[in-house]
Parts: sequence; structure tokens; C-alpha cells
Amino acid sequence: MRLLNTIALLPLLALLTAAPLCAQVTLGPSGEEGEPLRRQQWLVPSPATDIAAHALLFRPPGAGPFRLAVIAHASTQNGLRRAQMPQPEYRPLVAHLVARGFAVLVPERLGHGATGGRYVEDQGGCDEADYARSGRATAEQIRLALDHLRKQDFIRKEAAIVIGHSAGGWGALALAHADPKAISAITVFAPGRGGHANDEPNRICAPHSLRATAAEFGRGARIPVTWLVAGNDSYFSPAFSKGLADAFRGSGGKADVRVLPAVGSEGHWMIESEAGVKAASDALDRALNPPKPMATKKP
Repeated sequence: MRLLNTIALLPLLALLTAAPLCAQVTLGPSGEEGEPLRRQQWLVPSPATDIAAHALLFRPPGAGPFRLAVIAHASTQNGLRRAQMPQPEYRPLVAHLVARGFAVLVPERLGHGATGGRYVEDQGGCDEADYARSGRATAEQIRLALDHLRKQDFIRKEAAIVIGHSAGGWGALALAHADPKAISAITVFAPGRGGHANDEPNRICAPHSLRATAAEFGRGARIPVTWLVAGNDSYFSPAFSKGLADAFRGSGGKADVRVLPAVGSEGHWMIESEAGVKAASDALDRALNPPKPMATKKP
């Protein structure tokens, strides 16, 4: 009898755990503006046509149009941790950007938290990790969210910026080949995948593959990258991060690498703290408004 009851419940369980259909939701705002910083829930496209990605949008006062900043969050290979992930906000960084006139979108990608769905960024096993596939899957989700916001009347169509953290930064590097008129700059905080392998500090899955993929992402890259890492990052140390950046630059990418002071007990999360954003503020501001090339004088 217990087995029959379980079988009878299976269709109901399938219904309850099914991903929400986009036909049942409308892309765009899904709630009123609130505080702080005109905080508003949005639904944006994802690679799964039947699932909308949950996001938060923040804006300065006024009607715009504003330059757009998209923040790509970190990730994990641990499915339970992904499912329990709260909606990322990066409030100190958002406040920094909004104060400088940016509208800021923070989408939660497939396989994470409230968005749910299949995790398309899976890198595979530690020894044979496919970092190119996972990075491109992240990049595609950043692109979809960015393109959707660029269609809004209050967003400028050009000169958006992308800021990525850890796996989100890795996806941002994979997006460096995009049109530099649409995306003017990319800033990455300790980009990479496979860090803290088996939850061990300073252990990385297949580091040689990560460097090779960084070189692959550098080929054809057209958008300048600001590459930031804290001195006490135990996921991707400053020395390892410099090696990744060298591989990216060695195949044609442009990257300005900055090692910042140690922040807190673990520098990998500096992007989430006021102290970390303060330490990165000068580099961030240079990336937001790069100097224009000097006009050459006619002889």
C-alpha cells in the first residue's frame, strides 16, 4: 500500500518541481520599485525557453536613459548549495555603480536559487573539466540578460559594462569577443572555475586546462578587461591569477591586472563587502570611464 501511495504521488511531485513556464510569466518587472536604490524584481530571458531568470534591477533617480551594468555572480559545482543560493545582490558594488549613473542588473542564472532549471554551466569532473563549455554557457546567459535590458527605454543602447565574480567573471571573459560598442568594458573579480577543489584552499581542478581556456578566450577578444584579485584570495591566488591573465593577454586579449590588499578573512568574497569595493574603487572607476585616446596632431 505504501508503494502504491508513493507511485500515486509521483505525478504531483513532478508538477510541484517542474520549472515555471515563461508562458505563465511576463518578462520584465515583476514587482514595484522599493528601497534601496529603486530595487525592483525582474524576469529576464534564459537559454531555456520555458524558464525566466530571476533578477534584481537598481536605478538612479530620474527617467534615464542610463548606462547599464550587469553583474554576473559566482557559482559552485555543489547542486545543493546552488539550489539554496539566495538572490545575489552585491549591494556595496551596486551602490557604487548607481552613484555613478548606472542602472544595475543582477540576474540569477539557470540552476541557481529561485531561477531553478538545469545547470548548464557544469564543467564536468575535476581532472577533465571543460572550462570552455562552462564559460561560454555563463557568457550566453549574461548576453541574454543584457540584450533584454538594452531594449528598455530607460537604458542606453551602447557602452554597457559587465562585472563578473569568480565563475561569473570566467563567463565575462568568454564574452570579451563581443561588440565593444555595445559593451565598453569588462571587470572581473578573481575569475575562474574549479577553485577550492574538494573544498580545499589553494587547490584548483585541472589548472593547466584553466590556463589553456584563458588563452582561448583571449583570442579574438575586443573588449578591455580589468582583472582584480585580493592578496588573500585562496580560490585563485594573485600568482595564479596573473598566470591566467598572462595566458589571456598572450593570445591577444587586453587585461589590466591589479592585486588589491587583503580583505577580510577570505579575499575571494571582497566584491560583496564595503571594504572590498572601497579597495577596488579606483580601478573600478577607471574601467567605468576609460580615458579617450588622444587625437594625433597633423604634421
